[in-house]
Order: sequence, then C-alpha cells, then structure tokens
Amino acid sequence: MSVQPDHWIRKMALEKGMIEPFVERQIRTNDEQNIISYGLSSYGYDLRVADEFKVFTNVFNTVVDPKSFDDRSFVTMQTDICIVPPNSFALARSVEYFRIPRDVLTICVGKSTYARCGIIVNVTPFEPEWEGHVTLEISNTTPLPARIYAHEGLAQVVFFKAETVCETSYADRSGKYMKQRGITVPRM
Repeated sequence: MSVQPDHWIRKMALEKGMIEPFVERQIRTNDEQNIISYGLSSYGYDLRVADEFKVFTNVFNTVVDPKSFDDRSFVTMQTDICIVPPNSFALARSVEYFRIPRDVLTICVGKSTYARCGIIVNVTPFEPEWEGHVTLEISNTTPLPARIYAHEGLAQVVFFKAETVCETSYADRSGKYMKQRGITVPRM
C-alpha cells in the first residue's frame, strides 16, 4: 500500500465523486475570522464536522451498551458551536460524503489543533467500497468544557492505495454502516 498525494485525491474526488462536497485547497480563514482548516492537503483531506451533534449525558442513568444502544444516553442538538462537557463524549458527522474505491483504505485521525486542547477524534478506517457520511467520535479528555466548531476541520483522512484489489469489499459484505447518512449510532 502507498499513501496517495493531493493530485490523486483531487482526480478521484472530481472524476469519481470520492468526496462530496470537495474543497480543492486547504481553507484556513474566511472573510470574518480564523477557522480550523479543512479541504485538500498534501497527502490527505481535512474533513469538516457538520452542525449535528449527539452529546452524551447521564441524566437518565443509562448504560452505554453497543449491543443495546439506548437513545436516552445522549442529547441531540443542531448548533454551530457544540460544547462537550468535561471528561465527556459526543458523536457528530462529516459534512462530506465519501465513496471509497475498491483498492483504497483510509485512516482518519484528529487534527492537531483539537488534539492540543485535549480533544480526541476517533474514527475507524473507511474500508474499500464503503460510502457514507463519517460518524465522528469526539472525546473531551479535559476537566473543562470544550468547544467544537461546526463547518470547520475536525479530522484528516489519509488514503492508502493497494497494489492489488481486495477479494471482499465492505459493499460485498453488505456492511451495516454502508451508505449511512447523518449520525449513526451503534448497530447490531
């Protein structure tokens, strides 16, 4: 496998719809303010977080169980700035919709701007032929409330192209998170 450069990502996004909407260059500021960067980078793509969030709460004393997920575990909100409570967790989704080619695997990691504030973004790999909005897991590891800015960069996707095509892709397996839209909670 080899990491793919910006010109390959641009070509795949524009010709194959691999990333929609696609921002062809790194955006760092707008007319009004500094923003956390997003868009095409040298060897990856910085995705944006949408304005939809599910912030975990203990109001109903539920247990977080991946086999039997209780929607009372979180509060759903739509906002331009999400406050994640201290030592807490939120789910969000990417603005971008991804379509991963059969010979590609991605790794998604949090941006250093957030990491330096104690905010960890965990995302599982995007497997060959997976498509959908990315569900983003955001952990606030600090004892202080943390701000997450919607429509700005949150994580970077790095694309690895295989020398040969996989025998069985995510689509072939009818993966349970295929073509997800919005924030997708655990499924069994």
